Amino acid sequence: MAIEIVERLQVAAPIERVWQFVNDPQKVVTCMPGAGLDEVVDSRTFLGTVKVKVGAITASYKGRIEFTEVDEQGRRIQMRAEGRETGGGTAKGTIAIQLIELAEGPTELVTEANIDLTGRIMQVGRGMIQGVSRQLFKQFAASTKQLLEAPTAAGAEGGAAEAAVTAAAQTPIRVLPLLLRTLWEAITRFFRRLFGAGPR
Repeated sequence: MAIEIVERLQVAAPIERVWQFVNDPQKVVTCMPGAGLDEVVDSRTFLGTVKVKVGAITASYKGRIEFTEVDEQGRRIQMRAEGRETGGGTAKGTIAIQLIELAEGPTELVTEANIDLTGRIMQVGRGMIQGVSRQLFKQFAASTKQLLEAPTAAGAEGGAAEAAVTAAAQTPIRVLPLLLRTLWEAITRFFRRLFGAGPR
């Protein structure tokens, strides 16, 4: 099943600093919940893992990401990713990140992903997967903002922010709370459409 994801994130940091961040997988991975960087094959190829916890079961995905395009002038990166879960599921697709310098100083990241999934995860359905993806992106966005908007100078505040983000990344993604949160948001939207306002 093919899943398309488009997300936007504004960061109160100069575009050059954000560009350096998205070009450094060792930094990016600290902001991705449950993700870890295992090996740097070369300057554009990286191996890593993602742990997903569903109830009492923890599934581990091993994958490979390759930078297929790095447009420094246009501030755009294109990646190809593929991974395999120990239970036999797979994930393959492309990810593109475009940076946009906004008029008042912040930088906007536009992320577009096209992922083809197989395996047990498909049992929850396309809508639920996309909803969980949005929740995961919210976690990634929060960690990215915490890291990039921290003081640039080396100091206690900046170091504390990076340590907190790294600790969060080492925790497996807990899918069940994300599924419940996604389901609740869907129910809330339904009542808003039905009654013209959210439930009190």
